[in-house]
Formats: sequence, C-alpha cells, structure tokens
Amino acid sequence: MLYGRSAEISVLDGVIARARNGCGGAVVLRGEAGVGKTALLDEAAARGEAMRVLRTGGVESEADLAFAALHRLLRPAAGLLDALPGPQRDAVRAALGHASDGGGDRFLLGAGVLSLLAEAAGPEGLICVVDDFQWTDRASADALLFAARRLDTERIAMLFAVRGDAPVKDVPLTVDVRGLPEDAAVELLGSRHGPPTVSVRREIITRTGANPLALNEIAARLTPGQLAGREPLPDPLPGGTRLFGDRVAGLSAPARLVALLAAVETDLEVVLRAAKRLAPGSGSAAFAELEESGLAEVSGTGMRFRHPLMRSAIHEAATPAEVRHAHAVLAELTAGDRRAWHLAGASLGQAEPVAVALAEAAGRARDRGGYGAAATALARAAELTPDPRARAVRLKDAAVAAWLAGLPGQAESMLAEAREGAGGDITLTMEIARLRGRFELNSGNAAEAVRILAAGDSLEMLADAVEAASYVGDTAALVELGRRAAAHPEGFLRDTVAGIGSTLNGDATGPALLRRALARADGLEDAVGYLWATAAASALGESDVAGEMAERAGRVARVSGTAGQLPVVLEFVATAERLAGRLARSQAVSEEGLALAREAGYENAVAAHLANLAVLAALRGQEEPCARQAREALAIALPHRVGLHAGVAAYALAMLELCLGRYASAHDRFRAIAAAGPGAGHPTVVWRTMPDQVEAAVAAGDEAGARATLAAYERSTEHAATSESRALLARCRGLAESDEEAFDEALRLHTNPFEAARTALLLGERLRRTQRSGRARAHLRMAREVFEQAGARPWARRAQDELRAAGENGGAPPPSVLDALTPQELRIADLVADGASSKEIAARLFLSPRTVEYHLYKIYPKLGIGSRTDLARLVVLRKAPVEGNDML
Repeated sequence: MLYGRSAEISVLDGVIARARNGCGGAVVLRGEAGVGKTALLDEAAARGEAMRVLRTGGVESEADLAFAALHRLLRPAAGLLDALPGPQRDAVRAALGHASDGGGDRFLLGAGVLSLLAEAAGPEGLICVVDDFQWTDRASADALLFAARRLDTERIAMLFAVRGDAPVKDVPLTVDVRGLPEDAAVELLGSRHGPPTVSVRREIITRTGANPLALNEIAARLTPGQLAGREPLPDPLPGGTRLFGDRVAGLSAPARLVALLAAVETDLEVVLRAAKRLAPGSGSAAFAELEESGLAEVSGTGMRFRHPLMRSAIHEAATPAEVRHAHAVLAELTAGDRRAWHLAGASLGQAEPVAVALAEAAGRARDRGGYGAAATALARAAELTPDPRARAVRLKDAAVAAWLAGLPGQAESMLAEAREGAGGDITLTMEIARLRGRFELNSGNAAEAVRILAAGDSLEMLADAVEAASYVGDTAALVELGRRAAAHPEGFLRDTVAGIGSTLNGDATGPALLRRALARADGLEDAVGYLWATAAASALGESDVAGEMAERAGRVARVSGTAGQLPVVLEFVATAERLAGRLARSQAVSEEGLALAREAGYENAVAAHLANLAVLAALRGQEEPCARQAREALAIALPHRVGLHAGVAAYALAMLELCLGRYASAHDRFRAIAAAGPGAGHPTVVWRTMPDQVEAAVAAGDEAGARATLAAYERSTEHAATSESRALLARCRGLAESDEEAFDEALRLHTNPFEAARTALLLGERLRRTQRSGRARAHLRMAREVFEQAGARPWARRAQDELRAAGENGGAPPPSVLDALTPQELRIADLVADGASSKEIAARLFLSPRTVEYHLYKIYPKLGIGSRTDLARLVVLRKAPVEGNDML
C-alpha cells in the first residue's frame, strides 16, 4: 500500500490514460534514494489495465556495458523485430547482440527502438518502465530518450525514475517525489511499527525528511524504550548506505563475499561459479543468509538486492583489495565486454592487455551505435595505457566516440588531452587537428575551424578546410585552398575542391573541373559525396541541380547511417525543398533536423535549421515566428562566424519585408546582405538572393541599383547552363530593363513552378497596369493557384488583389484539400504517391510503421478519401503542371 502519494499517482494516471488513447508521452520521477520512486513505478504499472508492461532499470555495475538496460527492456519484444523497416531492424538486432554490425548510427537505432516499442504496444498500449535511470548505460539511455521525445502519436507511456539531479534530457514532465506528508508518515509508522509517542514520531519524521525507506528502516531498529520516548534516539540517525551498514556488518565472511560478487556482477551463474572458487561449499548457505538478512532475494536464475542502496552499502564495506580480487576472479569466468570491465576493475596501475580488452569492447559498442559507451571504454583504456602515443590515439578515438554520442564537452576535453600526448608524431598531430577543426565547424567558431584545418596538406583536410571556409563565406581562403588541392591527383573530391576555388578566382578551368566532378555523381554512394556534388552545382550557379544532389544525400543518409551527420545533411535537404517551392516539406525537414541537431549538440546546424524556418515563416507572412527564429539563428551564427547561416537569417528578414510589400525596408536589408563580410554574410546567399534584390530595388524605385544587381547576377551565373538558372536571369532582365519579352522568355524556361509563379505575378502586374487585363488575368490566376498550394499567403493575396483590379470579381478559389495536412502528413502523402510502403516511409522519416499508419488514418478523413490509391491520385494531380502557356 502507498501512503500519501495521490498527487503523484494522479500525474502518472494522466500520462497512462493519454497513451492508452494514442497520445503517448514520458514522465520523470525524480527524488532521493528511498523516497518511493520504485513503489510509484510499480503502482503505475499495475494501473495500466490491459496495457503491456516492459521494464528495465539501471544497475551500477553495468553502467559501462553498452545496451545492458536496453537488452533487458526489449528482450520480451524481440520476436517482433521482423515487423520493423530493414535498416531499423538491423540496428536494433546489433544493439541486442543478435547481429555483428548495425551500421553504427545512433539516430537509426533510436528510430528502431521507437518502432519496436510501437509494435509491442499493439492496440492496447504499452507502459515502459525505466528505474534507476542514473545508472542506465549511456547507449541505452540515448536510444530510450530518442524514443521518448517522439511518442506523441504512439500508445506508449514511458516512466523514468532517477535519483538526484542526474539529467533526463528533453523530457519536460517531471514529478519531484519528496518525503511523505506528515499525516501519511504517521500512518506508515503506525501500520508497521506501532504508534510511537508524538514527540518521537515528530522527531523521526523531521530528522528523516519523511523518507519512507528511512522511516521504515530506522523505526524497525528502535527499541521499545526509544519508541516510547524513554530512551534517546541514535544521533545521528543512519541515512543513505548507512541504513544497511549494520546488516552488512552482521553477515558471515562467506555471505559478505557472495554479496560483494553479486554487487559487481549481475549474472547469477557467474556469481555462483566465483563463489564456489573463492569459498567452496558455502554458496547455498551464503545465499540463504543474504535472503534472511533482507538484503537480497533469489528467484530462479536471478538475484536482486532489495534496494540499490544495499548494493552500494556492500561495496562500501569491502576494502579496495577485496573489490579488486572479486573483479579478478570474475574476469576469469566472463568474456567480451564483461571480462574487459572486470579486468579494469582488477587493475592496479597501467596494463596494456587490459587497455586492449577495453578498446575491443569500445569497438563492439561503436559498431552497434553505442558511442557513449565506446567513449567511456576508450577513456578508461587510455588511463591504463603505458605508451604515450598509444594513449593519445585512444584518447583521440574516445573524443570521436564522445562527439558522435552528442557529448561535445567531453569530446573536446579528451581531444585536448590527446593533443598534449601526441608529442612529435606529425601524422597523429594532424589527425587530432582535423578532428579539432571538425568539432569547431559543427559547434564552435567556423573561422577558427578554417585556421586549424588549413594547416594540413592532405586532400581530406583541405576539403574540410574548404567546407569550413564555405560556411564562413571566406572567398580568399576558398581560392587559396582550391589552389593547394589542385596539386593532388584528379578525382571527384579533388576536382570539386579545386574547381570551387578556381571558379571563384575567375579561372576558366574551374567550371570544367566542376562539370567533370558532377559527371561522376551517378557513381557516388554516400551522403557526403552527394553534399560535395551539391557544392559543385552551387558554385556553377545551378540551384536546381544543387537541390537534386541534396535530395539524394538525404535519401542515402536516412537508410545507410551517417555516423551522426544527419542533422547537417538535412540542412541542405531543407534548403533544396524550400528553393523548389515545397514549403511544407522544407518545414518538416527543418523541424526534424532542428530536433536532431539539438540532440547531437551541433550548435551550428541548429542555427541552419532555425534560419531556414525563419525564411519559411517569411514566405508565409508570419512576422513573429520569422523574427524570433531569425534572431535565435543569428545569436548562434554571428559569434560562431558562420556567415552562411547568418546570411540566410538576414535573408529571412529581408524576404519578410518584400512579401509584406514594405519595399524600401526590403531594399535596405538586401543591400546590407550584399555588403556583409565573411562570418556575417555569405557570397552564396548574395547571388542566390539577387533575383529578390532586383525585385526589391525596382519596387523601391532604385532602377540604378536594380541594374547594378542584374550585372552582378550575370557575372555570378555566367557558367550556369540549366533552364531554371537562365529563367531567373531572364526575369531579372525583365525587371531591371522593363523588358516584357524577357518575362515571356523566363516563363518558357522555368522548371521550378514556384519561381514560375513569381515571374507570372510580376508579368501579370505589369500587364494589368498597362491596361491589358485579359492577358494579365491568365498569369495572375495561375500564380495565385501555385502560391495557394505552396502556402505562400502574402503572394497569393497579392495575386488575388491584382486579379480583382483586373476585373475578376470572384473570390479566391477554395484551398486545395491537401492544404489541410500538416507538414509531416504532407511528406507521408508524397511518399505514398511515390509508391512507398509504410515500412519504407518509416525508414525514410525515422518513424515507426505504426506511426505512419496512424498518420494515414488521420489523413483519409481529412481529405474525404479511403485508400492509398485515392491519396496518390490527389498528390499527383496537385503536382501536375497547370495547363497554359507557361510552366506554372
């Protein structure tokens, strides 16, 4: 029976009830040891009615064993693995030890854990209980928290219990479990120990903080005289592990030995074998003594301490030599990761064989996506490594693992220590420098990353330096780095890096190098290669090809694992979707990328996604979110010298002014973007926004400024060969030179419906103002339809106002039925139209198949349809070009 916990139970009941109805969530019970968190978890699990319950808990002795807690949780559901999408299934199998390699991507693993829990939930729902989270191994914790943040459409309630201030990242609902209310504490004491006197009762409650465990344990030890107030209470009252010190001290030597073995090893069979070796013939009696003392209970093949503090008390009671001896014996009886950590526990001083065993354990954890566990194992291996160079190598590897685990602070500390130990080893020093540069680029100062990376001469390091300089917007550095890369043998990466620098320098060989690199794009196999192809196309001024390459990068990254780089890949995917006018899809990708970037600790990717979301808000005319997201992006990008993201955030604010018809302000902002230097602005942002700059200049009455921007745009796109790039240039000529034929040419060339709609709007406005309303209406009608479909409300209203002025008195057409869908639902609808199954969609979007089916269940009634075929037909019709003489 629980006393005085009605408020806590009410919160847990709410989480469980919402999950049962398909709106899952997570809650954290936080409190000191003995306050009753486990009892609350037990009570909550019992109140789930028909809901399935899966349980696990952190164990102090297993905190360094990758996926130990996850294995216990998912073992009863392992038979459902075949229902998962292939990449997710393989990742979870590897984590559970059913396969040797799952790709090593923690995001893919987290998605797989979510999918498996969703399958386990079935129609009745699931309660997932995680006790003692503070001791849950890092690999399990990462996977469980990834799932916990994505439960909103699942029938899953996740209940965590954690001691003290141990972090449970991004689970907002927390219940602070404190001591019992006084009346409940009195009731508890009376029910179990008889009613003590009022003064004794008050003193016990005050001095224990009404902690239920302390109340029980202390009251049980008091003499009748103390309970009656005739004798003084012990001072101080025992607390924490001291609550059980007397029980541990009262054990016989064999029982203490068995207790110590069980405190550092959870496998009962191994404990029995070790006890037989160390205290022959005493095993059964020792276990019986432990149970009689109330410290532990044995059932079947398992043994557990009745409270985690009991395990800690046993460990504290042993001498360091006794602990090392126990580990040494257990190391002889175990294998793999357990053996490695027992060897480490038995070590006194440095020992290379033990370091090797830990490094091998780290490799196994890394291959399964357990980067946090790998980092811990490698750091401990480094401590035990006698050779300074080998120690530095292991620290470097630990830093990489910590970085991929989303622990940038630990990663940087380990790398700094590795750098100090590298000595005069030039190769190792350069490897460490490259990592320092990569860490800076992802979360620190991009200009500092350029400085660090430019010190290397290898093609890979030069390419990293070019990437960093590209983020800064440092054209001079890009030219110099490209010149140095040209000395390397030709190939895709060399041609791209050298071609970017040569093109920026005005060298005629640059575009040829970039074309040669892009000709090899069909042979690329990884996301990083496609991102370089994106850079090559962008350097040529071909935004449409760059967008295609970015989309390929995203598709590959989602199914192959990208060693933690997915948030960065999604920056480019989201931008490509936006430039193509697919605003809802761009928003969904950026929202996903923003969440992943925050989880991974990639601050600069956070800025990228915030900046893109700000642009999307601008295109919709949403002033508050645009200003807020741009401000948040700039707060990261400016001090970090990431000119690309700062430029995009500034572009969002300029586009907001343009969309809302505040042309003078828009013109001023665009001029500021063009004038911003490296770290605050970016050449790519400047040339990509030149069509917008021309439009703002013309609308603001600055014809000379428009012509100057047109000339600059002609220079920037002189090597672009795609129809869309020529269409944008023709539109700029039409605006700056008041050339109607140029508008017509643009409409013939456009392949991007959104940009075609912008051109049609500008031409329609011109025609209407020159009294050619009949021809104007056709263009304006088509523009309005595309803008409505894209959700670009300011432009749709502008087109509607022009139509009204041109004599078309009807209101705006009814919105497309697809406009009722959320960005995520629209992405799923698009994939259904492409013929993807629910499993394939789940793999692409890091969802569970059940979540995909849930979204489809919501989509069908919104659209008034009943099948995938109907949905695909609606999507295809929406994507089909509008009939007419242009590409709208």
